[in-house]
Amino acid sequence: MSAAVSVPSGPSWHRTWRTPGLLAALVALLIVAAIAGLCIGQVVLSPAQVMQGLLGAGEGSIESRIVVELRLPRVVAAVTGGSALALAGLLMQALFRNPLADAWSLGLMAGGQLRAALVVVAGAVVGPAALSVLAGLEGIGVVSGSALGMLLIATAMAGLARRVGTVTLLVLGLMLGFMAQGLISVLLHFTNRSQARAFASWNDATFASVVWTDFATLLPPLLLGLALAVALSKPLTALLLGDTYAESLGVNVPRLRRLVLVAVILLAAPITAYCGPVAFIGLITPHLARAAMGSARIGPLVAVTAAMGATLALAADLVVHLPWSQHFLHLNAILAILGAPVVIVLLLGSRAMREGG
Repeated sequence: MSAAVSVPSGPSWHRTWRTPGLLAALVALLIVAAIAGLCIGQVVLSPAQVMQGLLGAGEGSIESRIVVELRLPRVVAAVTGGSALALAGLLMQALFRNPLADAWSLGLMAGGQLRAALVVVAGAVVGPAALSVLAGLEGIGVVSGSALGMLLIATAMAGLARRVGTVTLLVLGLMLGFMAQGLISVLLHFTNRSQARAFASWNDATFASVVWTDFATLLPPLLLGLALAVALSKPLTALLLGDTYAESLGVNVPRLRRLVLVAVILLAAPITAYCGPVAFIGLITPHLARAAMGSARIGPLVAVTAAMGATLALAADLVVHLPWSQHFLHLNAILAILGAPVVIVLLLGSRAMREGG
């Protein structure tokens, strides 16, 4: 497979300050977006009211409940979810040396979607009363099922990546997605209308579905995935220049591939399970981070990509929850409007992709 992702560039004096300065700017944007997310909604609150709610003043008031119980979990979920999906995209693009690799384009999200449909059908067949026996393990079971579906597809795509080219791999990922959509449509035929609506709501993706108790299951795999991403950043940078070059530096390439897939699963599966199949963040954020950094070295890109993904997710979530007069917009619709032009520019600007290399 041709290395479509740009290779690491050498060190230069201006990059020594670019990373801290860029991170500081992204953190400032993130704070502004988070404050806006806490203030803006169907009920618009002032920054003073938000601060009072966060500090516990007027505990039990409507404003305090809106801030602490509804908006703050959503903001935290957007930050963690955006960061995790952006890092998963960065790792996959480095692993496959493919600028269009992410959990969507390579079919990983299809596994999560199919799992969700199976859960809905199980509820229709055995009934909610029977499923309530597993209520205490619901969070762990959902994440485990999502991880298993993604792991199976990721392993298959990693094996195929050695045998087929970039375009073929992407087409295979798309075909897996189409197959999953067909199976989902058939499965939902055996459910009732309310259960089908529940799946459709999950499938549209939202950070608002996460509540405080979910973070006990959500955060541990994300932190482990982040630790793996940091630990694997140096050998992944070597891998960008090819397997032979990486092996000459002592990198165990097969082991590295397995660990990267594990990291991707740990980062993407929990977010998909709780927030739905969030699109485009993992695809476009690494490219924006590389453009801002002027480098493809994975180490510095980890922090920048995570911060940029969190900012993008918060910005999209803010648009979704503006006080619209009719109803909420869909998160993936906003991300598609933001992300599709980036993909189009990427395709038109890449000679290898235009020529099917």
